[in-house]
Amino acid sequence: MLAEELKEAIRTAYTAIVESKSLSPRWGQRQMIAEIANTLARIPPAGAGDADEPAVCVIEAGTGTGKTIAYAVAAIPMALELNRRLVVATATVALQEQFINKDLPDIRQNSGLNFTYALAKGRRRYVCLSKLDRMMADGEGEAGLLSLYPEDVGTPADEEATPVYHAMLDALGRGEWDGDRDNWPESVPEQVWYGVTTDHSQCSGRRCPNISQCSFFRARDELQSADIIVTNHDLVLSDLALGGGAILSAPEDSIYIFDEGHHLPDKALSHFASFCRLHTTVAWLQDSKKSLAQAAPVLAGISGIERHLKNLPGEMDDIAAALQVAEQHVATLFNPEDVDERRDDQQLRFAHGLVPKGLIPIAVGLAQQFEKLSAGLSRLESLLEDALEDDFAGIDKSALETWHINIGGMLGRAEGALALWRAYAVTGEGEVPPQARWITLLNSGGQYGFDLRCSPVIASDILQDCLWSRAAGVIVTSATITALGSFERFILHSGAPREGNYKVVASPFNYANAQFIVPPMDCEPGDAEAHTAAIITQLPQILGRDEGSLVLFSSRRQMLDVYNGLSGEFAGGILMQGDYSKQEILRRHREAIDNNQGSVIFGLASFAEGVDLPGDYCRHVVIAKIPFAVPDSPLEAALAEWVEAQGRNAFMEISVPDAALRLVQASGRLLRTEQDTGRVTLLDKRVLTKRYGRAILDSLPPFKRVLG
Repeated sequence: MLAEELKEAIRTAYTAIVESKSLSPRWGQRQMIAEIANTLARIPPAGAGDADEPAVCVIEAGTGTGKTIAYAVAAIPMALELNRRLVVATATVALQEQFINKDLPDIRQNSGLNFTYALAKGRRRYVCLSKLDRMMADGEGEAGLLSLYPEDVGTPADEEATPVYHAMLDALGRGEWDGDRDNWPESVPEQVWYGVTTDHSQCSGRRCPNISQCSFFRARDELQSADIIVTNHDLVLSDLALGGGAILSAPEDSIYIFDEGHHLPDKALSHFASFCRLHTTVAWLQDSKKSLAQAAPVLAGISGIERHLKNLPGEMDDIAAALQVAEQHVATLFNPEDVDERRDDQQLRFAHGLVPKGLIPIAVGLAQQFEKLSAGLSRLESLLEDALEDDFAGIDKSALETWHINIGGMLGRAEGALALWRAYAVTGEGEVPPQARWITLLNSGGQYGFDLRCSPVIASDILQDCLWSRAAGVIVTSATITALGSFERFILHSGAPREGNYKVVASPFNYANAQFIVPPMDCEPGDAEAHTAAIITQLPQILGRDEGSLVLFSSRRQMLDVYNGLSGEFAGGILMQGDYSKQEILRRHREAIDNNQGSVIFGLASFAEGVDLPGDYCRHVVIAKIPFAVPDSPLEAALAEWVEAQGRNAFMEISVPDAALRLVQASGRLLRTEQDTGRVTLLDKRVLTKRYGRAILDSLPPFKRVLG
C-alpha cells in the first residue's frame, strides 16, 4: 500500500506545478500519476526480498495527456523514498535533450521536489582523447589506428579530418569543449567522428593514461550521485546486454521509465542480433594480420606477448580460408535463376530458422576458430592492460596505448563474428521461440558478397531475463501501445509480465472535432497500378491548396509514382522525403504555412511517427493504404511462420494488430493540441470491405467518421 506521506508528497508536487504554471488539471494525467505510484508501491525496501507482484506498469496515454509531468511527479518521490535510482529512457536524442534541458529543471523549480539529475550517453557520443592524440601524433594518422568496421563508416581524407581534430584538441585544451559530440558547435561527418571515438571493446577504462581527462568517464562519474539518470533506450539495453550495472546503476537498484516505450521490443532485438559479412571480414582479418606484424617489434619487450603475436596471424589465415570456403557454399544456396542483377541486395531466409545441413559443419568449424582467436586476443589485451599500469623500459607508452586500442577493436569484432557462427552451428530445431536466420546477397556494381544474420523473432525472453525479472520497477508509457484495443501485442513482443499493471488513460482531445474519411474507391491496394492511378486522381480533389497536408505512403515506389503522375501545379508545392533531410522538409513546410501558402509533405514511415505539426501546419493527413508490414522483412516473416506453425492465424494475430497500431500512429499526426481540428483520409477501402476492417476502425481514436 502507498503510505499516506508519499501520497501527500505526490499530491503536493502535482498541485504546485499546476498552480505555478497556470495549467488545467487533466483527468488522464491524474490517472497516470495514481497508476504509477500504486505500481511502484509494490517495490519492497532495499534488502527486504522480492516483491509479491511485479512492479511493472504499462500505460498508454495519448498526445496531450502530459505524460512527462505525470511520470516525473509520481516516480521521483517514490524513487527517493525507496532509495532507488530513477532511469528515464527516451527513444530519441531530441526527447532526451528536452527532458534534461527543459522538463526536469521546470519540474524541480515548480514542484517543490528536491532531486539531482544527470545525462548518460554512450561512449560513441564522446571523443576518445587517446584516439585523438594518436590521430594527431607525428607519423601516426591512419596507420596507427585500425577501424572496427571500415566498410560501414568509411575513412575520411586527411584534409577533411585533420583541421577538425586540431580544432577539437584546441577546444579541449582551452576548456571550451567537454568532448561531447552534441556540444561541438559544428556538424561532424560520421567518418571523421568515428575515427576519434570508441566503444567498450577498444576502451582501456581506468588503465587509460588519459582517464583523468576522459570526457566519457567524467560524465559517467557524475551519474554516481544523481537521483535521476536521463538516457535513451539504446544505452539502457547496451548496459543490460553487458549484464547490467556496467554503465548505469544495477537493474536491482533501478526504477526504469521507458518513454515512447512501444519501441522497446524492437530496440531489444537489434541489441541481441548477430551478423557476419563474409568478404569484408576476410579483408579485416588480412589487415589485422599485417597490423600484428607491425606490432611485434614494438611490443617485444612485454613478457609472454611474443607467443601470442606469433600464433595469431596463422589463426587469422586459417579463418580467412574457412570464410572463403563458407562463401563458396553460401553461393550455392542461391538459385541463379532467382538472382536479379538489377537489385542491390536479395535475401534468403531459412524456413523456421533451420540451418541448411551443409552449412552447419562449416559454422561449427568457424565458431571454434573464432573462439580460439577471441581467446588469444583476449589474453593479448590483458597483457597490454597490465603493461599500461607498469613502466617497461624501451616501450613507448603512446605506442602501447595505440596497440591496446587496436587489439581491443580486433577482439570486439572477433566476438561479434563468434556470436553469429555459434548461432549457425546448430540445426535450429526445437528453438522456442525460434531464431530468424537469413543471408543477404549484396550486389555492389556487379561485385557480390554475402551477409549472414541471426536474430530472435521476439524480445520476450531477452527482456524477461535482463529487465522484467531483475529491475526494481519498470514503467512503460507511450501514446500508442495497445493494438485493436488490447495490450496483447505488446505482451507478446516484450514478454512483460501479465501480473503487471496495464492501463489506458483518458486523452484530453475532442476527437469529434476531426473527421476520419474513407472516400469511395473502385480498387484495392492489391492492384498496385490501379491504386496508384486512383491516388493520382483523388489527391487534387481532396487536398486543400492553401493548407498544410501530410501524405503518408507505405512504399517508396508508390510515393515516387504518385509524385511523377501529378500535374505540375501540385508537384511544385510538394516536399518529398528524400529530396531534403527530414528537418529541412519540416522547416520549409512551416515556412510556407507561415507565409500563408499551402504545403504538402510526401513521406514514408518515418513521417508517420514523431512528427509534430500543430495547428495550421497540418490540417489534413492522407494515408495511402493500411500500413501492413513490408512482406519481405525476414523478422516479420519468421515470426508469422512461427505463429502459423502453432496452428494460429498470423495475419490476424500479428499483421492486423501491427497495421492497426501503425494506422493509429499515422492518424496521430493530425491533432497535436486540444484546439486542433482537421481530417484524416484513408485511401484504402479494405477497412470497409474486409472482415478485419471493423476491428481496425474501432481501434482508432473516436474521430467523426465519414465512410464512403
